[in-house]
Amino acid sequence: MKTIDDLQVAGKRVFVRADLNVPLDGTTITDDGRIRAVLPTVAKLAEAGARVIVASHLGRPKGAPDPQFSLAPAARRIGELLGKDVAFATDTVGDSARETVAALADGQIAVLENLRFNAGETSKDDAERGAFADELAALADLYVGDGFGAVHRKHASVYDLPARLPHAAGGLIAAEVEVLKKLTEDVRRPYAVVLGGAKVSDKLGVIDHLLEKADRILIGGGMAYTFLKAQGYEVGSSLLQEDQLPAVRDYLARAKERGVEFVLPVDVLAAAGFPDLKAKAATEPATVGADAIPAELMGLDIGPETRKLFASKLADADTVFWNGPMGVFEHPDYAEGTRAVAQGLLDSPGFTVVGGGDSAAAVRLLGFDENAFGHISTGGGASLEYLEGKTLPGLAALED
Repeated sequence: MKTIDDLQVAGKRVFVRADLNVPLDGTTITDDGRIRAVLPTVAKLAEAGARVIVASHLGRPKGAPDPQFSLAPAARRIGELLGKDVAFATDTVGDSARETVAALADGQIAVLENLRFNAGETSKDDAERGAFADELAALADLYVGDGFGAVHRKHASVYDLPARLPHAAGGLIAAEVEVLKKLTEDVRRPYAVVLGGAKVSDKLGVIDHLLEKADRILIGGGMAYTFLKAQGYEVGSSLLQEDQLPAVRDYLARAKERGVEFVLPVDVLAAAGFPDLKAKAATEPATVGADAIPAELMGLDIGPETRKLFASKLADADTVFWNGPMGVFEHPDYAEGTRAVAQGLLDSPGFTVVGGGDSAAAVRLLGFDENAFGHISTGGGASLEYLEGKTLPGLAALED
């Protein structure tokens, strides 16, 4: 896989497929981590004299312009962080895009409007997707893939466009691939994996694959209640995917056969209902045993004994991968489990990876120093699919 160091970029129009899919509150960016992650690549290209065209998706517009998903706030933030003017095209391949790109001088930067405002970006029809890729290719001389959070998508700007232009990986993608190889090919042991989040169905593939790799798998978050139910415990009104119980029982049996340690919560914080995340009013959670959650209560975070247990399982790990919060971390009453896991990674002597998505957002929300972790991924879904052993279209497109 070539990198940007292999390209001659001075005076060239360089299309950078970034991941600027940041959370917004209206037009206010609430977490700019993904923007900051791609800035080194953008800045390096600009300093080398490239005419940089940054493109990305944001949210899930339905193939047509939708103001709530505009990338204008991201363009402004890039300008603020770099301390320079950044042009913004109000469309993707229309008059504004063509005029904005044509006006760029060497070292200048432009951001295109949301790629998903064009139906061709996400189309399952190869011809429609290819036609959109042709229009994007007309804007540029070179392609740099640096949107790791999108490389598991077979989309026009991720998969088809690199085939139409000389291409290379940006610094962010190169770093992500290097880290993921440490989690799959060159693993230092003990290897501990912490999985959380709402649904066990989202993690089935990665659990299946990690049963061949990991020494310990710690389970928290909403998905833990399906594991607890599979062991015959009552989980009250907690999140439960009954259709996944057979798969979970199979994983537990296979783990036992292979000597992989599954670590489940021993206690949880529970309440009568889901908390109001906007008001963040104080609630009255009860600490209850994970093997006997009362029928009227819902588990919302791992409990204090589980926090200690999980910390002990990370204390001697030489490799740790974490994906998914331990509870409703957005509410202060249910953030301590996620905080404890983050602290457990910091206290671990090994190589620690925060696997993107809500885990990365939680690290920032809870005030941790991002640089204290071995690596914070920008692509939760892409990281998981890589760990599942899947071929990621966006990486495959950069490798040829």
